[in-house]
Amino acid sequence: MTLGLVALAARAETYVEGQHYKTLPAPIPVRDASKIEVVELFWYGCPHCYKFDPLVNVWKKSLPEDVSFFRSPAVFNKVWKAHAQAFYAAEALDVSEKMHQPLFDALARDHQSLNSEDDLAKFFAQYDVEEAQFKKAYNSFSVKSKVEQAASRALSARATGVPALVVNGKYRIDAIRGGTYEDMLKVADFLIEKERQAKGS
Repeated sequence: MTLGLVALAARAETYVEGQHYKTLPAPIPVRDASKIEVVELFWYGCPHCYKFDPLVNVWKKSLPEDVSFFRSPAVFNKVWKAHAQAFYAAEALDVSEKMHQPLFDALARDHQSLNSEDDLAKFFAQYDVEEAQFKKAYNSFSVKSKVEQAASRALSARATGVPALVVNGKYRIDAIRGGTYEDMLKVADFLIEKERQAKGS
């Protein structure tokens, strides 16, 4: 038995399907089948996501090369959709790193009303992104397409709340089943190893 299998066997009783994570009824296509994919479903206005984010930032830095991680904004209503568009507009403008924390601070911590295109354009302008430039990206076909893909991803994951993690398009971990935020990441590690063994690597 390899060390990986020993680790998996040792933790198999700790994390139980249906209690700590949910197996999805149908797999969600992943972006790169050569990697084990972890997707975080989140919303900038969610206080729970806000508390989870620093832990995720530390955790993702230590992920091995065979694991890919990315965030996917959940789109459950019009306000969340506007914030998802802002997320992908920041990505299109190559200012994701600059805007991620300010958006979280403004929406989850400070409860600012940034629910319209104009509100968000003015907010981005505070961080040296011209309003016209933001609006062009915000309304672009590529950004709107990514928002639709994010909405479809959350729907396929059967997510009913955030934060949630989707591991390799097969499993969903949420705060209720996963326990604490730290436990959610431990369950993700467990499922990553489970997928690694399934791949035979």
